[in-house]
Amino acid sequence: MGILCYSLGLNISCGPTSETRGVVRRELLVKLDEELGKGDDRAALSLVKQNQAQPGGLRCFGAARQVPQRLYTLDELKLNGIEASSLLSPVDSTLGSIERILQISAGLGGFAAWNVLELNPQQLFYISVGLLFLWTLDLISFGGGISSLVLDTIGHTFSQKYRNRVVQHEAGHFLIAYLVGILPRGYALSSLEAFRKEGSLNVQAGTSFVDFEFLDEVNTGKLTATMLNRFSCIALAGVATEYLLYGQAEGGLADINKLDGLIKGLGFTQKKADSQVRWAVLNTILLLRRHEKARSKLADGMSRGMSVGSCINIIEDAIDDDDLVVLSE
Repeated sequence: MGILCYSLGLNISCGPTSETRGVVRRELLVKLDEELGKGDDRAALSLVKQNQAQPGGLRCFGAARQVPQRLYTLDELKLNGIEASSLLSPVDSTLGSIERILQISAGLGGFAAWNVLELNPQQLFYISVGLLFLWTLDLISFGGGISSLVLDTIGHTFSQKYRNRVVQHEAGHFLIAYLVGILPRGYALSSLEAFRKEGSLNVQAGTSFVDFEFLDEVNTGKLTATMLNRFSCIALAGVATEYLLYGQAEGGLADINKLDGLIKGLGFTQKKADSQVRWAVLNTILLLRRHEKARSKLADGMSRGMSVGSCINIIEDAIDDDDLVVLSE
């Protein structure tokens, strides 16, 4: 059932229909979600790799058509419609505005309380010291997690623009990771969601990956060019997505800083570092442009809280074979 056969004389050609392949893939992705849910990253990645070139398997994993790696100039980026400064210098104006409003509100509230409650200078001093202590405790113990949680929650509650940016940003990370051959493990679109999933204030919104191969290479001091290229593109995918959609990136400064720290840790010269970043910028932007439909559908699925397997199925359905390299079985 589900097998389509063509009979021409004595020659018979049989193969799975597209419907059958879709069923096989969905069953595979259910198993993938189960492995990820158990926290077995190695089994999850093994499952994906075993089914890369199989009928009903995962055509798109690691099958992105990428640009040749060489030193690209800033002029070449501009010829491709890329203004590097707008992409690599994100400023979160939305949360920055919210933070300034909260600071002003806190100042006005304190002034009002001083007048209404008739607080004396000593009481005001103790209150100020207490607030400073709490802020310092958050900064030292939770890396500013409580402050970030409050700001992010307010941003998601009152700013549709901010919510949309976060969803599109994470969809960019997810899509590029899958296309270059790094399996997404999970995602959270808000700090509150991340806190509920992980139970830690040190974890922020974002997309996590099955990255044990990367960590193994880093720990042995033998980071391959292939692995560096993959993670360079993934790190820049969020800001690149925002740049393409809004003309300027707001989130993703931490991603850029991590990539910068990795490159510096490898001892790259400035010229080699520039070459790595510019290639990754161009490659990521071109991939996102080529697969804009997939990213848009993926963002919609992620906004509805779909599982990793279901999100991967969206990508597989949205991308044509002509846009992929052929992977050998």
